[in-house]
Amino acid sequence: MIYLDNSATTYPKPDVVYDFMCNFYRKHGVNPGRSGFDAAIETEEVVNNTRKMLTQLFNGGKDYNRLTFSYNATDSLNLIIQGLADPNAHVITTQLEHNSVLRPLYSLQKEGRLADVTYVPFDSRGFVNPDDIRKAIRSNTKFVVCTHCSNVIGTFQPLAEIGKICKEHGLIFVVDGSQGAGAINLDMQAANIDAYAFTGHKCLMGPTGIGGSYIREGVDVKITRYGGTGVRSAYPGHLEEYPYRMEFGTLNLVGVAGLNAGVKWILEQGIDNIHEREMKLWDKLRLGLQEIKGVTTYCADTCENHNPVLSFNINGFEAGDVGMMLDVDYEIACRTGLQCAPKVHEGIGTFDIHGTVRLSVGPFNTDEDIDAAINAVREIASLKN
Repeated sequence: MIYLDNSATTYPKPDVVYDFMCNFYRKHGVNPGRSGFDAAIETEEVVNNTRKMLTQLFNGGKDYNRLTFSYNATDSLNLIIQGLADPNAHVITTQLEHNSVLRPLYSLQKEGRLADVTYVPFDSRGFVNPDDIRKAIRSNTKFVVCTHCSNVIGTFQPLAEIGKICKEHGLIFVVDGSQGAGAINLDMQAANIDAYAFTGHKCLMGPTGIGGSYIREGVDVKITRYGGTGVRSAYPGHLEEYPYRMEFGTLNLVGVAGLNAGVKWILEQGIDNIHEREMKLWDKLRLGLQEIKGVTTYCADTCENHNPVLSFNINGFEAGDVGMMLDVDYEIACRTGLQCAPKVHEGIGTFDIHGTVRLSVGPFNTDEDIDAAINAVREIASLKN
């Protein structure tokens, strides 16, 4: 199989991730923070070391306990957005967002827990204009939530410019880092990002089922979930200090271990090195597809501020049919449809035609993979063009 669905989850993982997860769970598969025996203490050390690594990776701040773990970015975004919700508040977001942002905002507004939501459009190249964020601010605007990188068209958004506007107007800036964490270097403090949600199974090279967020000091996210913390058990309410404020029950320890190994791997390889190599393959794919009669690509005119994600359609074919042919006839794995981001497809004009075919490059793809994908699309397109 040629795997070109890395925006869904990177695959395969580095061998060190599989090995560390297996060894960790065999030797340290116990509950940390609940007991004082050696294995529990050693497990807690892995958890805390992972918090520290990610805090440093994002340059979140001095307090690594504000790096908290969850199931995934969707889980953390729900905790953050619901924790910031106010019946009198206006929120600004963009039309580039994934349903992990769109659905919580829609539901909160429908339930009367948010007053209103503004969806800022993106331009023909796939970027939000920060001035449009500024123009959307109202007297009751509380926070802005924006994707780091689109999962459909792969464009990195101007976070620093948006963060500066948020700081000038006293707004909380929340970023969905699902596609950005580990893909390029990030400086939360320089970009004035107040809350950054991430998932472990994409560019951080960890397993599924683990994610989290970093929430900077001074940001008041209300507690919306409750449960065991392993400490101060006599206290009747959920603990307000971090990390317990955003963690509930036993962590996915083997997931944290895999994330630990994944982050170490990308740091050893070099985030810039991985990204540069992936973008060279993406550029080859982009140029190859754009030469094929009947193929339309979207927001793919440059490598600048881009992740290796390419959406396209073939004239005369449904995206889903192309995906099936790529799978069955060529053993190429991809993603088709709306990719959980319907407003992106409204913006690029593909909503009514059931979305696009998405190919996304990962660290283990090769030139031969890209050649095979180009040739497969050329053969499919030739059937009707």
